[in-house]
Amino acid sequence: MQHTAAKSDLRAATLARRSAMDPRARAEAARSLRDAVLAVPELEMAGTVAAYVSIGTEPDTRGLLLALWKRGTYVLLPRLRPDNDLDWASYEGPDSLVPGPHGLLEPSEPPRGPDAVSSADVVLVPALAVDRRGMRLGRGGGSYDRALARVGPAILTAALIYDGELIDALPAEPHDRHVRAAVTPSEGLVRLT
Repeated sequence: MQHTAAKSDLRAATLARRSAMDPRARAEAARSLRDAVLAVPELEMAGTVAAYVSIGTEPDTRGLLLALWKRGTYVLLPRLRPDNDLDWASYEGPDSLVPGPHGLLEPSEPPRGPDAVSSADVVLVPALAVDRRGMRLGRGGGSYDRALARVGPAILTAALIYDGELIDALPAEPHDRHVRAAVTPSEGLVRLT
């Protein structure tokens, strides 16, 4: 229970900090993240990338998704299922996104199943914070922990976060899944142990 309360406090503090960010700073962070991600060697060579459409004050991924799609990368985006697991469908440009549950934007293409993420060469995930061990703090639904459990050990999994959200240690529970890297606006890709 202590971990759950600590995670809730961290979530609330991070969301408040993100809400207080100047919109221009958020936009600049999104450009820096996009450029950093596009320069990652694994991503330059990737045929398929699983990513996500940002919402609210998350680092904006729309420019990144468009850049990946325009360079011919096959982009998979999540569709939230009623059981909070993630299904995946292909991104066919900004006009292919439709409203989904909880204010999410989802691809309108046919779903390819929860295991489709296992075919990705790189998996980009949202996070509120990441620690140096690769533990990520999500929003608490467990959707990405389930998705990351389907990804092979050699695949680059990276969380996109703002500066100051890569921290020394996060509380962890047995179901939590690690990411292998974090991407921040000022440090770019940081590989984690």
